[in-house]
Order: sequence, then C-alpha cells, then structure tokens
Amino acid sequence: MGLYLNPNADAFMEDKGTRIYVDKSLLIRELNSVVSTKEDFVCLSRPRRFGKSMAGNMISAYYSKGCDTREVFSQMKLGQEPCFDKYLNRFNVIKLDLNELYQ
Repeated sequence: MGLYLNPNADAFMEDKGTRIYVDKSLLIRELNSVVSTKEDFVCLSRPRRFGKSMAGNMISAYYSKGCDTREVFSQMKLGQEPCFDKYLNRFNVIKLDLNELYQ
C-alpha cells in the first residue's frame, strides 16, 4: 500500500513527467496563506477526473519532510513567488490514497 508518514516525492515526480501534466503549483501559494490560521483545514473537492490525486501528490511532495523538493518546485510557477520555500518540506505529512481501497 505504500508509505503513509512523510512520503517521498515519487508519485509527484511520476505525475510531473507525463505529457498531460499542467503546472498548478500556485495552489500551494493559496494553501500557504492559510497555514497556522483558523482556516487551515482545507478540503479539495472536484468532480471525477479533475486531478485531485495529482494535486494531492503535489501537496504531499511540497510539505513532506520525507523528501527534498526545492529544486523541483523552484522550476515551477510557485518558484517565482517570493516566499515559495517558506513551508517547503517542513511538515510531517500523512498521506492516504483512498483509490488503493478499490483496487
């Protein structure tokens, strides 16, 4: 089933390497704006096939202490933001992939 606590960035790197990947890293800028506030509970709900798993992999790769993704994110849209590395790889992340329950 995989690593749940502080996962590495393998799933994100696999997603990023596909032809269909679209850089949505500025989503992390929005998430960073609510870290340590009363609004820091976020729910990503989108219709089927809208990239929830890819977004989850990206978010996990950004925040997880289990990997160093500075070089990867510095080359993305988020890397152009002044404080892109403020929370980069600073949190313990628990990643649950509910898609695995159905396989």
